[in-house]
Amino acid sequence: MGFFDFVKNVGKKLVGASEAQAAPAPELAKEVASHGFDAGSLQIQSSGNNVQVSGQVKSQEEAERIILALGNTVGVSQVDTSQLIVSNEAAAAKMYTVKKGDTLWKIAEAHYGKGAEYPKIVAANNPPIVNPDLIQPGWVLRIP
Repeated sequence: MGFFDFVKNVGKKLVGASEAQAAPAPELAKEVASHGFDAGSLQIQSSGNNVQVSGQVKSQEEAERIILALGNTVGVSQVDTSQLIVSNEAAAAKMYTVKKGDTLWKIAEAHYGKGAEYPKIVAANNPPIVNPDLIQPGWVLRIP
C-alpha cells in the first residue's frame, strides 16, 4: 500500500506515547483490537514517530481503518503499510486531513456535493470519530 502521513501531536493518547514518539507496539496493537480488528494477525512495530504494520487483512476498508486507528494517535507521524497484504483489493478511499473550521457537513459538501451525506463519513471513520459533533484539526479521515 505505502506510507501515510499524520499530524503527530493530534489524536488519542496511548500509554507510553508522547509527541516525541509513538506508543510501544503492544499498546498500538491494543488500540487496533479495541476497534474490533484482529491484531493477532498483524505485526506492528514502532520506532520514534513511525509505525510499520504488516500481515494480512481481508479488505481495503479494513486496511484503511487499521491505518487510521494507528495514525490518529499521539506520537505517530507516519504509518508504513508497504508490507500489508490486502486479500480483496478494491479502490482506495480518499484520505482527508481535517483543518481548523471544518465540519463534517462542509467536508461532505466538498466531496459529495451535499452536506447531508456526512453520515457516510462518520460510518467510514470509527476510529477516530466517536461523536460527529467533535472532530479535531489534524485528524485524517477516510472519504469513501
